[in-house]
Amino acid sequence: MNSYEQLPADLAVPNDDGACDHLMGAKLPNIELLATNGALVNLSKRAKKTVIYCYPMTGNPAVPLPDGWDKIPGARGCTPQSCSFRDHHAELSALCAEVFGMSTQETSYQREMAERLHLPFSVLSDAKLEFCEALNLPTFQVDGMRLMKRVTMVAKEGVIVGVHYPVFPSTSDPEWVIKQLS
Repeated sequence: MNSYEQLPADLAVPNDDGACDHLMGAKLPNIELLATNGALVNLSKRAKKTVIYCYPMTGNPAVPLPDGWDKIPGARGCTPQSCSFRDHHAELSALCAEVFGMSTQETSYQREMAERLHLPFSVLSDAKLEFCEALNLPTFQVDGMRLMKRVTMVAKEGVIVGVHYPVFPSTSDPEWVIKQLS
């Protein structure tokens, strides 16, 4: 665990409920998503190996997290996960992989986080849940928001060749990806 992740002792740990068993070998949907750099990105058309880490919600230091956030299995850890991908970005690039974060939040909200954390990759907004629903990704509801559960996919030529679910702790994700790509 990295120094930027202080996990509460009573944190709810996710278990593998089989919600991502169908993803191996699936084709990424032909959908354009808005990225924090302003570009429209279609993950199904990427030529490089593609890493997509889906996470529930980007926190903002000025906004409290929803009540009971730490009691939702796997909810805690979005910022540490993004920082961990940032810190391993050179290794992932050396393995010829493109990294994208993804959540159901609006791009403007994600952009604040991407700039604050100095992320060297784009974060994609699936605010309309098109990507999520096309792949039948697992979600949960909190405070009137439908959020993605934490899952990471590795794709080659638009086909999913690796799935990490559940991801816990969130900072373990880049190391799993590096093993998949090596």
